[in-house]
Amino acid sequence: MSDIVIHDKSISNTDPIHEPTGDPVVVPTEHLEARICELAGHLTAATCRFLLLVADFDARKGWAAWEMPSCAAWLSWKCQLAPGTAREQVRVARALADLPVIRAEFAAARLSYAKVRALTRIAAPETERDLAAMAMPMTAGQLERFAQAHRRVTSAQDAEARKQRRLSWGWVDDHVLKLRGLLPADAAAVLLQALRAARNDLEHPHDDDHDHDAPGRVATRGGKLAAQDKKDGLDLGGDGQPPIRKEHAEDMADALVEICAAYLRGKIVSADNADVYQVIIHAGTEAITAEDDVSAETPANTPVTHPAYPLRCHFEDGGAVSPAALRLIGCNATISTMVHDADGEILNVGRRTRKPSAALRRAVRERDGCRCRFPGCESRRTDAHHILYWSNGGETKLRNLISLCKAHHRIVHDKGIIITATVGDGFAFYLPGGVPISPSPPFPEVNGDITTVHNAAITPSTIIPPNSGERLDLNMAIWVAFTNARMQAERRQAKQETHTQAA
Repeated sequence: MSDIVIHDKSISNTDPIHEPTGDPVVVPTEHLEARICELAGHLTAATCRFLLLVADFDARKGWAAWEMPSCAAWLSWKCQLAPGTAREQVRVARALADLPVIRAEFAAARLSYAKVRALTRIAAPETERDLAAMAMPMTAGQLERFAQAHRRVTSAQDAEARKQRRLSWGWVDDHVLKLRGLLPADAAAVLLQALRAARNDLEHPHDDDHDHDAPGRVATRGGKLAAQDKKDGLDLGGDGQPPIRKEHAEDMADALVEICAAYLRGKIVSADNADVYQVIIHAGTEAITAEDDVSAETPANTPVTHPAYPLRCHFEDGGAVSPAALRLIGCNATISTMVHDADGEILNVGRRTRKPSAALRRAVRERDGCRCRFPGCESRRTDAHHILYWSNGGETKLRNLISLCKAHHRIVHDKGIIITATVGDGFAFYLPGGVPISPSPPFPEVNGDITTVHNAAITPSTIIPPNSGERLDLNMAIWVAFTNARMQAERRQAKQETHTQAA
């Protein structure tokens, strides 16, 4: 096969198609087209291999060793991916574990990544075979429209679930609150939308590189989808149920707390007595500077909630707070001082000391580019963290403050991450053992070409779907998909009844 010859002898060719020794004058267009299609197949097979490795790495929580909040954050940092792209690739990687048929077609480069990404939003183990067969002749754009319509058709409201709605909670060992709840589909959609919006606002509030399911793009996507359905003559009705997605439990828990905190902040602004909307912690004189395992001598028969107890550290209603949590809260909390006598009587109430002023916070954000400074993180929603803890005498000044997102702010306190100032306005981060965390790790040198990372048999026609390019009959495609699913369910039920009768 003829091909382009690179005349610069210092550049070595690593493509899977070997260069000829001749020097062709012009490369035929059909040969160039074949090579593009063949390389697209290799990229697809390699992408499948890449995502399977990501899924294994995520299952092992390998990203936690670098104090990253998620596998997507690690991918964004270590593999130089955009945050939205990294999150979507992790979602697809996790979904492939339960979809062996789609995974096999993906590995053989017969389904592109764009198609697999759409299929993983709607496929289940019992329906993936039919959906994969239907996806073969479609273009990636047609399959995306099909997947969107499929999600809307599956939406339903369950009146029985509405009657069963409830929320209960209980304490686990007095340190962890456990919540249990049941919500109908429409109420669950509101809750999940709020949680996802708060989660993305916490980490990437203005990130436009989300996938089609991003909460910030629901209205725009819905309008485009409705217009496209009207054009295709498809009338599905209803607002639809949000797609089933695997969420990071830690992120959703943080989002729930943020929603509750936002409600309290809104009430504080207009309340006559703001204290009723605040979470108040009582801390002794030594608690905020204490280590987790310290003990203090206390007068006999003095309860740990008594003002005379120097390590007193608890919520107003009595729940205990660890010194580590108190130091984290102390970075940004409003602090009031009270002087008590030995019997606990209040002698004086001091003025409140605030977190960094608005002007100082603006200066910190300007210096840090309005981003979290932890390596690999680009979050815009940040806290001002005292490098030398405020509780240990650190001053509230520009040089001692650094912007950290909520996740990395917590990690720095919990894991003992060391932060040092460098020349200029830079900062260096180290793990507790002294291992540096590089801001942007370089890629290792390439070993071999792309054919060494997969074992698929790729030809120029592998990636080209059969009979593609025809107009999609969306009504017919949806009808076929759900008819196939219904027939399979009936067959499974008939088999179960047969086995029951035989037994």
